[in-house]
Amino acid sequence: MEFSISFNILFFFLLPTVLINAAAQEQEFSYSDALFKSLLYFEAQRSGHLPYNQRVSWRHHSGLTDGLQQGVDLVGGYYDAGDHVKFGLPMAFTVTMLAWSVIEYGDAITAAGEVNHALEAIKWGTDYFVKAHTQPNVLWAEVGDGDTDHYCWQRPEDMTTSRRAYKIDENNPGSDLAGETAAALAASSIVFRKSNPHYSHLLLHHAQQLFEFGDKYRGRYDSSIGAVKSYYASVSGYKDELLWAALWLHRATGGGHYLDYAVNKAHCFGGTGWAISEFSWDVKYAGVQIIAAQNLLRRELQPNQKHILEQYRSKAEHYVCSCLAKTMAAIWKPEHPGGLLYIRQWNNMQYVSSAAFLLTVFSDYLKSMGTNLHCPNGTVTPEEVLSFAKSQADYILGSNPMNISYLVGFGTKYPKRVHHRGASMVSYKENKGFIGCTQGYDKWYGRKDENPNVVVGAVVGGPDCQDNFGDERGNYMQTEACTYNTAPLVGVFAKLHSLSGGSIQEVVFPSYGSSDNY
Repeated sequence: MEFSISFNILFFFLLPTVLINAAAQEQEFSYSDALFKSLLYFEAQRSGHLPYNQRVSWRHHSGLTDGLQQGVDLVGGYYDAGDHVKFGLPMAFTVTMLAWSVIEYGDAITAAGEVNHALEAIKWGTDYFVKAHTQPNVLWAEVGDGDTDHYCWQRPEDMTTSRRAYKIDENNPGSDLAGETAAALAASSIVFRKSNPHYSHLLLHHAQQLFEFGDKYRGRYDSSIGAVKSYYASVSGYKDELLWAALWLHRATGGGHYLDYAVNKAHCFGGTGWAISEFSWDVKYAGVQIIAAQNLLRRELQPNQKHILEQYRSKAEHYVCSCLAKTMAAIWKPEHPGGLLYIRQWNNMQYVSSAAFLLTVFSDYLKSMGTNLHCPNGTVTPEEVLSFAKSQADYILGSNPMNISYLVGFGTKYPKRVHHRGASMVSYKENKGFIGCTQGYDKWYGRKDENPNVVVGAVVGGPDCQDNFGDERGNYMQTEACTYNTAPLVGVFAKLHSLSGGSIQEVVFPSYGSSDNY
């Protein structure tokens, strides 16, 4: 569960690249295992009627009446974190990042034997978005209420909290939400183009309608839906999402008018103006700039298009240079010995995983262009960019001062008291006895014992700026995991797996849930 933040030029705290986590070069990780577990995590976050091939055995059906009060079918989708609200903006960003991972590294995911699970993870989200887009200018944005949800500590199967649904429409606009959902559907349409062309066409149709809706009726969704302000406020506004959606629609359709949109509005929408050091569910500019730069690989660009795309690339380079501490936007903090990128104390790992993905993609871009990255404080090769992305992934997997994996279920030492309602209580499959709203707090929340269920593949919020981490259920800033923490790592782990040899390493567990299995 995220809370609103101040939006400004943000800084990374890390050590010089040459000193970053020498231990990372000594440890060898199974990236195929990390990929396997990352995709498994999304099954633990499913809402709705679970399928016959559900692998996370401690979960059961939930949220089966979502939308009923409003006369729409909103069953399905994902819970964003350890709670049970379905927030549209972070869910859509999660799906966009899963789809982008498959688009960039689908061959590697296939080689690791995980492509079907990746497609299932994406489709679980896109099926829900199609349901939620009930009319061309109507999109259901949220199911559940954060305030009442936080009052209770229950398994999703026992929910007694409000399942009120909220929507955006012509009179209550939400261009940021419409834009991000359009981006998710457009990117996913590319993923399913060969395997399921009819479904791909359906997703693209909805994406185009949502983009038109968001562009025509402009406004921030948190101005239309007050219930979301304390949790997923759109602090960056909606212009980044509209640029993001336009570029994804251009990639999905080849339509020149979508590229023209991103070119013509590059300046007034901040695409070539914002030089920042964050990429997240809220702030898309760095992703916009990198996708725009990728278009420079095309040969049929018009001179004005190329000129603007080069401006986008310049801002993308600023982001990468900032991550690598090769610009004044980075500040050295010697007391952070592990070399982790650090933006803020609340769920910092979301920024680490998204940065690792963007740097991996940008490394490939530099290689395709046959060039190095020229930062204010030095020149960096594509290999060095990728090496830094790997250092961040390795930190998450255990190459850090605490020698703990922040990917739950990976390795022998990982967080055992994740701030997650379903994982912290006896499985519904084992005990169907009802657990009441406050009963969960009384009996389960305050326990010092490890969670009875392991939410495998979750990436928790992570350590503070000095690499300290407290594995306590009540330490939600560090121990709560979110879908958008894990999603970008799917592509990173796939890329690293391919570079480590690309062989399929068999990973077999008798079940997914008991702490005794790890």
